[in-house]
Parts: sequence; C-alpha cells; structure tokens
Amino acid sequence: MLQRDYILRLIREFLAALARVLEKKDVTTRREELQKLYEQYVGPYAFYFTASTEDVLRSFDDESTERRFYKMEMLAELYYAEADMVSKPDSDRLLEHAYVLFDLIDRDGKTFSFERRHKMADIRRQLDELAEQKN
Repeated sequence: MLQRDYILRLIREFLAALARVLEKKDVTTRREELQKLYEQYVGPYAFYFTASTEDVLRSFDDESTERRFYKMEMLAELYYAEADMVSKPDSDRLLEHAYVLFDLIDRDGKTFSFERRHKMADIRRQLDELAEQKN
C-alpha cells in the first residue's frame, strides 16, 4: 500500500510539473524543462528521444507491472507534449511512440481514462492526416 501511495504521489507531482512546463511561453525553455522531466521521472532523455518503439518498451522490462504502467504513462505524456515542440519527422515519431504507449496502457492497464482516449484519438487523427499527405 505504501508503494502505491508513493507512485500516486509521484504521478501527481509529475503532472503538476508537466503543466508548469507547458505554461512557459518560450519553446526553448519548455524543451529544456521537458528534458529535465525525462531525466527525473523516466530516464535518460538522449535514449528516449532517439530510441525505437521496441527499445522503449524493452526499457521497462525490469520494472514491476504497476510501476511499468505509470512510467509508460509519464513517458507517453512527455512524448505527446514534446511532439508539439519539434519539427517533422521527429514530431511524427514522438506521436507514434506516445500512441503505442497509451494504447498498451489502455489495453493492459487497470485504469480507464477518458483523457487518455481523447489524446489517442487526437494522435490517430494527426497520424492519419500525415499518411494522407504522403499519398
């Protein structure tokens, strides 16, 4: 029970920190602050920014099931937020990573979230538009 309380407190702290970062006006400052959130809550920014989806998923293999889903959710939120701050093709790759993580959490996790579903629909719409532009 203590570990669950700790994880929930960590999630609330993370979401509050992410909201503060997203309120900043300067994109460069937002990206720098976002990179710090990667480092503090998930792991090395350089790895997670450049990793393939498979490598990202493998990075959670050593985590307990409950902790794995919370870290995946934090990472998906970071990817989703950062996708608006970078140019293509990085933004598309980050959106794809976010979608895969959100989808995995939605299918296999224990919590339902309308907000997560809304973000997944938004990502799917953006990726579908990208696919149409390529055709």
